[in-house]
Amino acid sequence: MRARLILEDGTEFIGTAFGATKETFGEVVFNTGLTGYQEVLSDPSYCGQIVTMTYPLIGNYGINRDDFEAVRPYIHGFVVREHCDMPSNWRNTNTLDELLKTYDIPGISGVDTRMLTRKIRYHGTMKGMITTNEAPLAELVAALQSTSLMTDQVSRVSTKSVFSCPGNGHRVVLVDFGSKHGILRELTKRQCDVVVVPYNVTAEEIRRIQPDGILLSNGPGDPKDVPEAIDMIKGILGEYPVFGICLGHQLFALASGADTMKMKFGHRGGNHPVKELPTGRTYITSQNHSYAVKEESLNGTELEITHIALNDGTVEGLRNVAKKAFSVQYHPEAAPGPYDSGYLFDQFLDMLETAKEEKNYAKTR
Repeated sequence: MRARLILEDGTEFIGTAFGATKETFGEVVFNTGLTGYQEVLSDPSYCGQIVTMTYPLIGNYGINRDDFEAVRPYIHGFVVREHCDMPSNWRNTNTLDELLKTYDIPGISGVDTRMLTRKIRYHGTMKGMITTNEAPLAELVAALQSTSLMTDQVSRVSTKSVFSCPGNGHRVVLVDFGSKHGILRELTKRQCDVVVVPYNVTAEEIRRIQPDGILLSNGPGDPKDVPEAIDMIKGILGEYPVFGICLGHQLFALASGADTMKMKFGHRGGNHPVKELPTGRTYITSQNHSYAVKEESLNGTELEITHIALNDGTVEGLRNVAKKAFSVQYHPEAAPGPYDSGYLFDQFLDMLETAKEEKNYAKTR
């Protein structure tokens, strides 16, 4: 069946429909990963977006039960150059087409994804739609331009109730703004006693859990659309050690008095070089974000920059030494992408151990 990808500026791409047959709207973005399309599909940070894969062949190793990063995909559409409907891999359990049909997500193949990516890089991300409707282009563009992008993505993807993953180590509250399973895997691998809480948890509710530290997860959308989280972070900063990832990094910055901005086309892929300033080392990182912390807004705050993106110089890491808090814009849990930055979870646990020792020392004095 013929499908159409239409951008808000009137650009039209003709391709072939796969997945669900429906009309969908969203922000059109691109991901540069060579593999990992299942993890991309199931990353809650893509909620409300139509994702373009720049690698030309997608679906060739199918879908398996182990590589999901959430219980279901939240993307609004999937754009590929070539869709493989006969995957070959020993872990394969079903096809990409079957997955998209199951979750009512439309896909379009046969698109010149190189041209689309260059357009997004030049003009910035924009609204788009995937449709099988044969209505005149002008009519569909008008309908697209009249739509608004979502602002409630975090409430859609966050857990609705508190749950725990028991362990024998430090108790960590994981605030779920759209957390990937990879974060939970890294914490449980280190024997943490993890309590996962919704995005709108209050500082007082966190105190009742009596954690050793707080991890602010990744998630979709504009951090300024989650004001309740900013208030919560203000309430617990300095009281508990804090580690922020991606959206959690941006919320940590806002709660500390800094500001954020929307990027022209964001960072999405598993090959982004980031420099760690204290050591001078460069790491290849997994990234997925549309917003970044404004460097100039850090003046007058207690925050210092720890990491920068080597491609464009944007802020990739922050810390507040006095309040035992730090954050990174990228994904140290990878999935997909390199695991080079997994050491950050170890640094977080070291911070929890130091804080506990200081607290015990203060009690004995």
